[in-house]
Amino acid sequence: MSRAVRVRGDELETERGARAKKRSLAVDRSTSSRSPGDLAVRSSHSHPEILFAIFEPDEAQSGATQGRVCDVAESATEESSDPPSSPIYEPYIPDELAADPVVRSAFKHAMAKYEAEEDRLADLFTMDHYWHQPSSCLHTDSRFLPIRELARDAVLLAAKSVILLSSFLENQLLNKCCGLWFQRDGQRKTALVLTSAHVIRKDDIHKWKRQWTGEYHKNAKVIVHLLDNKTTQGQLIYLQEHYEFAIYEVQVDKPVHLPTFNDRVHSGQDVFRLGRDADLDIKITHGNLAYDIPSRCMPRLHLGMTFSPIKFLDPICIERMTRKHNIDSGLIVEQVSKESHAEKIGIRKGDVIESFNGKHISTTIELESMLIDLCWDHFDQRKKLNAEKDVSVKIFDATKLCPRTRNLTAIVSDCGEDIVKAGGFLLQL
Repeated sequence: MSRAVRVRGDELETERGARAKKRSLAVDRSTSSRSPGDLAVRSSHSHPEILFAIFEPDEAQSGATQGRVCDVAESATEESSDPPSSPIYEPYIPDELAADPVVRSAFKHAMAKYEAEEDRLADLFTMDHYWHQPSSCLHTDSRFLPIRELARDAVLLAAKSVILLSSFLENQLLNKCCGLWFQRDGQRKTALVLTSAHVIRKDDIHKWKRQWTGEYHKNAKVIVHLLDNKTTQGQLIYLQEHYEFAIYEVQVDKPVHLPTFNDRVHSGQDVFRLGRDADLDIKITHGNLAYDIPSRCMPRLHLGMTFSPIKFLDPICIERMTRKHNIDSGLIVEQVSKESHAEKIGIRKGDVIESFNGKHISTTIELESMLIDLCWDHFDQRKKLNAEKDVSVKIFDATKLCPRTRNLTAIVSDCGEDIVKAGGFLLQL
């Protein structure tokens, strides 16, 4: 029995060795024109996944002096909707024909055609997952196996609302940020995009202060990259420097996918953060919802204090508080600003704030929501910023172990709140 070999240039390799060797796709391979003097390429019943080249009898050549090579790529690239495209097989040469120079020349031509067709198939949108190394944590991280399907569905649904924005200042790229559709006017054919205010901010975050130091360029040109690869210019509608977000209005002819929001979140929940790169491919990163106290973005109604919720403490600590002092919720005072009104009415570090205006508060999220509502009420009464507003506060004094209620005067402000720490005192003998 003859042994089949594959010829590449001047090298010979067995069929088994050729199968075992992984062939990488060529990026820039050119194909030569079809030659009437090449050899025919036929499929093999014993090797259905490849082709081998043989001579045709002279009488089958219709007067031709040489064989021919079928155009491997031609049948697959033919733009005909009637017959299905021919399958593509890799050519090879039986070893009894491997020494023939005409066969070798024909094989090179057939192999170039085959590799060119393989390159074309590799560019199909259904094949790119073979060459693209996935960076998504949902695809590679085994920790997400129990929630992979649910997380995948949630990510794909939310991704329909995530778009990319680019800003330019004097035709120079300023920043890129992602945004969310959140409102559409069907009659005016416009939609609103919620994005970070950093899209029009020039400087990066300060290395030590952890805050942005650059100015906002409200006149920057902002381009919205739609998911169908079209672009449209956005118009700045609103800029909120305190919470660092911006709203842009864009013209859209088609409906947009609006996201849904849920304010019922819990510490420890899995969170997937979505973004888009320059090619509009979705970017997915994972984290867990954790409680954090913002250091420079306090609620608008400035209380002069920072807090930590009791409900996020270790259950052992919560049970001990409940058993000894009948306290299972509220906000523990962590800091009191020096010479603030909170300090003047006797609130100290370690005290527990049980309620504001008679409403029990268990998290800083609930606190901020309530304080914002109080601010809306303040503005509804046509009062201005930097005005004072009284809030009734129920306090549990951690030193005297007794509850008391005090009126706290807070300042309505749209600036970040700095907690002034108490300094030392002069020791007198």
